[in-house]
Amino acid sequence: MTGIEVQIDALRRAVSKDGPPSSDFDLNPETLLPPNRKLRAAGVLVAFLPGPDGLELLLTKRSPKLVHHPGQIAFPGGKQDPRDADPVAAALREAHEEVGLDPALVEVFGTLPAHETVTGFLATPVVGLVRQGFTPVAEPGEVAEIFRVPYRHVMTPDRYTVQGREWRGQRRLYYAVPFGPYYIWGATARMLRALVARINP
Repeated sequence: MTGIEVQIDALRRAVSKDGPPSSDFDLNPETLLPPNRKLRAAGVLVAFLPGPDGLELLLTKRSPKLVHHPGQIAFPGGKQDPRDADPVAAALREAHEEVGLDPALVEVFGTLPAHETVTGFLATPVVGLVRQGFTPVAEPGEVAEIFRVPYRHVMTPDRYTVQGREWRGQRRLYYAVPFGPYYIWGATARMLRALVARINP
């Protein structure tokens, strides 16, 4: 198999494995979460594309004007609307709206367990492959920038560090996997770390 074929096979096998859910609170077990809290369903697209040296992960830099996670690095995606059949449909619809990705170009491999965020979302990571012919177009109201990160970077466990910052009066720890000028952290890094754990157990 070629290098890209090996990476595709690893992703397929990763989403077929059982595993625990993840959350923004994994590194902060002392956080007390209300048992009756209501979480909003969402879907995010963990989309890989063929590149010159292997697969590349598609990521966005969110608009600084957004209410949730302004200016942060994120997967294309968003909350599940009533018109969406499931989180997969939500992820594909949002990716189409945010970066101009036609759902017909996406081969969905599967999903990871839903991830709870500090902003009250239960986001399902949808892992898939984008076929050739995709030209990204940013939705200016939501996306400030679209970029790619090599598979080998985000799928290497040693690239991840645990960092911390103040949040609501407490110090919160989180994963980070920086790439050049892009500070990939928080929910995005945690969901990627969950995928890495399935590929590199």
